[in-house]
Amino acid sequence: MEAGRASTGRSKRCKTIRHVSRLLQPALLAAALLLASPGPVVACRDFAQAPGSRWRLASRQGVAWLVTPCGDPFFSIGINALNGGAPAREAAGRIAYHWGSYYPRLDGWLATTRARAAKWGFNTAGASSLPPDVLALPVIPDLELGRTARFHWVDPFHPATEERMRAAARRLVAPYKDSPFRIGYFSDNEVGWWDGALFAFYLEQAATNHTKQRLVALLREAYGDDWDRFARDFVPPPGVASFAHLLAHEGATPHLRRGGDGIQVVRRWTAVVAERYYHLVHDALRAADPDALIFGDRLPIYYDPAAVRAMAPWVDAIATNYNVDSPDGWIARYYFDGLRALSGGKPVLVSEWFFAANENRTGNRNNGHLMTVATQAERARGAAAAAARFAREPGVVGAHWFQYYDHPRGGRDDGEDYDFGLVDVDDRPYGQLVTALGRVNARLAAFHRAARVAPPRLSAGLPEALNDPRDRSLAEWPKERALVALRAPAPEVPFGDLFVAWSREGLSLAVIAMDYYAPELLAADADLPLDECFHIDWGIDAGHGPRRFALYVVPPRTPSAVGDYVMRARLCRIDGDRCTPVPAAVVTYFGADQPRITAEVRIPWDALGVEGPPPRSLRAELAATAFHRARWMSTSGRPPSAALADPSRWRRVTLQPRFAPKRSQCVTCSAGRRRPTRNGRTGRPIGTRATTS
Repeated sequence: MEAGRASTGRSKRCKTIRHVSRLLQPALLAAALLLASPGPVVACRDFAQAPGSRWRLASRQGVAWLVTPCGDPFFSIGINALNGGAPAREAAGRIAYHWGSYYPRLDGWLATTRARAAKWGFNTAGASSLPPDVLALPVIPDLELGRTARFHWVDPFHPATEERMRAAARRLVAPYKDSPFRIGYFSDNEVGWWDGALFAFYLEQAATNHTKQRLVALLREAYGDDWDRFARDFVPPPGVASFAHLLAHEGATPHLRRGGDGIQVVRRWTAVVAERYYHLVHDALRAADPDALIFGDRLPIYYDPAAVRAMAPWVDAIATNYNVDSPDGWIARYYFDGLRALSGGKPVLVSEWFFAANENRTGNRNNGHLMTVATQAERARGAAAAAARFAREPGVVGAHWFQYYDHPRGGRDDGEDYDFGLVDVDDRPYGQLVTALGRVNARLAAFHRAARVAPPRLSAGLPEALNDPRDRSLAEWPKERALVALRAPAPEVPFGDLFVAWSREGLSLAVIAMDYYAPELLAADADLPLDECFHIDWGIDAGHGPRRFALYVVPPRTPSAVGDYVMRARLCRIDGDRCTPVPAAVVTYFGADQPRITAEVRIPWDALGVEGPPPRSLRAELAATAFHRARWMSTSGRPPSAALADPSRWRRVTLQPRFAPKRSQCVTCSAGRRRPTRNGRTGRPIGTRATTS
């Protein structure tokens, strides 16, 4: 999993890119090019003889496909980091994957790697891989264009930015241009578009910064040049009393005011900066390599809707990294439905996905919230199921595994330490995993051909399920049956999936969602009010009168010693304005601190007034509200406050008989990434990882 997050200024570029440049010096690269011979891949079997280098995208019976230069439909099944590994076997006490430890010559490693990829059903080299003619596989390189051209976290609206972008694009595409193996380009990795950080960072700059000037002009326009209106949404920095003062002031940021709508202006600014980035990237890459497809910046397992709308006109397809949501291979429906709606149906490439297991030969610790199961057998089952689910998404044109080899024993330089490899650091394949993937990869094109958009769930029944709300996993949930249909007001889209089930013990709720909590826009000496946190409102009438509950995901006042913001879940019964604890309720939060939210709740029947057997039906309403009320979604499509205040319109649902799927054990099952924190020396962003909370 790559750790880059340029949008908060806290990203580190994946170390494997630097490893490649050290590994293949010019003379060795030339030898490797001579040794490489095109091997067979799915569909077009001789790319070296293709009539051109242009790859295309096409839709056939509502299913999106890549189309090769030979004219064949192509579902991209990729492996990231096909690059030979680290520049040496051992560095700083860490044992890493290094091709020279297993093969006396690079051509031996290349031959073995190509044969393995073909046997396991992979047909593409993903990001951070060797040049395409070396591996004789189609490839989508990550250019790191925005970072190289200093777009991010400097001054993107400076007049010189456009020419820097064009010059960098010409240089970066040179190894790939005109090659029929080159599908297209990722412009960067995990920019992120964290709206609070974008807003705060540029307001802290000097008045000479062109981007700050643009932001202050946006604020003037949004508030009609009325400072008092601005101050109703924001708490200005001390001593700042006008827009002119705000422009001249350095090093401080206005804070969001409780109850205000300032977050909507913050979101507008995200769209402005994102549109500038994607427009410049498009123009630079089109000028440098007109035949290449543009895939964008590999979204970081999260997306800002304003950034996706800004991106859509300037990319051919949307690349997103993805953390599978459950050890059974479940893929959250809201995520891809939202991308489709926000982009007007642009195809999607899953540019990074993975499974790790605590049982591994490298000794990786799996030290965060990324998908981790207990055993290699569970890893193989879950990965095969997830691959099939990706292929069954009609808008997804491929999925790339992260990565070829495990992280070093003891972790990468940035601390990430995961059993992500198809092979361990001793070049031994994980047999169960590659066998399972080999079997399913051979069927992915057929699955994709039959893919259809899943219709909204309209069932009026709640399934009975034996859910354990303490196990930090949604594997045992009957998720297809428990999924609740949610609506958001146009042009917003749902930003999470909610699931509801029942048992003899009570009603259960689970959530898989995404949200961005922006501490840069909050006062450091005050707790965030509950009503400004991400929260889910749940109205229930089980025959004994309506009851209201709320699940809040609460950030801490300050980061921990390692710089992360460990979130906690709090369940309340709502009595007027009071948050009352719910006796015997179980609440488990196992998402990341940022930006993925995963939690499970069970409310006992007696909290609903039910003393005997569960009722046959009940009435309910669900609604979710994002950080600082940025957006909302509900089962009725009505605003949360109105929907919860009118029990007469809560929907009636029946309690259906038991559904008890096979259980799967999991250690660290939910998704997300740690919120990046500022580097004290430079003020620039650095990529980090969360620890289990």
